[in-house]
Amino acid sequence: MAHDAAIAELRALLGDRLSTTDAERTLHGQNETYYPNTPPDAVAWPDTTEEVSQIVHICARHGTPITPYGAASSLEGQHLALHGGVSLDMSRMNRLLDVTPEDLLCTVQPGITRLRLNEELRTTGLFFPVDPGADASIGGMAATRASGTTAVRYGTMRENILALEAVMADGTIIRTGTRARKSSTGYDLTHLLIGSEGTLGIITELTLKLQGQPEAINAATCRFETVEDAVNCVILTIQSGIPMARIELLDHMMVRGFNTYAKAGLPEKPHLFLEFTGSPGSVAEQVEAFETIAEEFGATGWQTATTTEDRNALWKMRHSAHYASAALGNGGHIWPTDVCVPISKLAEAVTQSQRDAERLGLTATIVGHVGDGNFHAGLSVNPNDPDEMARAHEFTHALGDTALRLGGTVSGEHGIGIGKQSFMHTEHGPAVGYMRAIKQALDPQGILNPGKMLPAAN
Repeated sequence: MAHDAAIAELRALLGDRLSTTDAERTLHGQNETYYPNTPPDAVAWPDTTEEVSQIVHICARHGTPITPYGAASSLEGQHLALHGGVSLDMSRMNRLLDVTPEDLLCTVQPGITRLRLNEELRTTGLFFPVDPGADASIGGMAATRASGTTAVRYGTMRENILALEAVMADGTIIRTGTRARKSSTGYDLTHLLIGSEGTLGIITELTLKLQGQPEAINAATCRFETVEDAVNCVILTIQSGIPMARIELLDHMMVRGFNTYAKAGLPEKPHLFLEFTGSPGSVAEQVEAFETIAEEFGATGWQTATTTEDRNALWKMRHSAHYASAALGNGGHIWPTDVCVPISKLAEAVTQSQRDAERLGLTATIVGHVGDGNFHAGLSVNPNDPDEMARAHEFTHALGDTALRLGGTVSGEHGIGIGKQSFMHTEHGPAVGYMRAIKQALDPQGILNPGKMLPAAN
């Protein structure tokens, strides 16, 4: 192997926490979507920040690439070791280190998953609100600037992290931010590292904002005759200031996927999945206000889910969208993509994407966190069918072009990774050059997750 010397030193450091077996390498080369298996040369499991620093020191001396690895739930291949080297599996660094309820804060290691974190927080009456659906690691969520169904109420990872500890490309350990709610000192390195997809530093600790568990929760569904009616209902809801906890759009194809995958038995029309939280009185007021708006747009089939079991079942179904989309195709693979547009342009973006899928003969679902203008398209594809893959590629580029034309972005939460690098110049223009300058300054050897985010220089 090209990186034998580094691997030998890492084995001396980590012992059986370094693996070069085909099984582990293959496992760490897998992904949720259509990218081919991309195994690293070795897999390392650090226990501490100091070990991460030592690993990076060794890799830096030998020019060996390092790809951070969390729960492998990213959808643009961010965790794949495109240039070999070491897959740095953070799953053993999975502790809740500290909770300060009086400050609504906690400190965690990056390998803890969001579900386990909230289980450990349950007795405090607090919870961490960012919910991307998958049981992702908190470090991975920070690295990809994740959001999800609750972003309309609580924001994305960017808004919910106060401070970080990270190991930089030379092995130096730094801390950014503080436990204070604001600061006007220095460059904002915390938010530079959030969303950097492991290309600028390796996150080893995070200080997170927490929220109080709501006193009352009410979930509901309703359906509409057209996507335009559903989206216009969402727009007026947001403009009216109703503090929605979640407001999710499913087009008729996504509903068909749920019916196929989960035997949901829903009429195959556009639906909204909703959640209202607060005091019992405020929840009742929110529901009444939303129902009044929804009636203006012809909503029917109103159903509520007030018990914990019913709410969990509703959101479990919503979070299975990836697999429900796959159930509609023959290939068993999904080409997922997402965009985000101003909510005033949402109906236009969604309907254009539906027309593009029909024009290209693709089976596509639409599901989205439409309260903040973000939606996802899931294309059922067969990676062994070059013609279908070419049409899927054309669809994703048309969708990205639509989002940019309407004043949006080519990704609201999936990130860039491998799949969306071709849009970087179009969306960011000359700013890409400054991004490259930052990458060069912080990682001059290019060993941190190489091949991700930034397109190759001309």
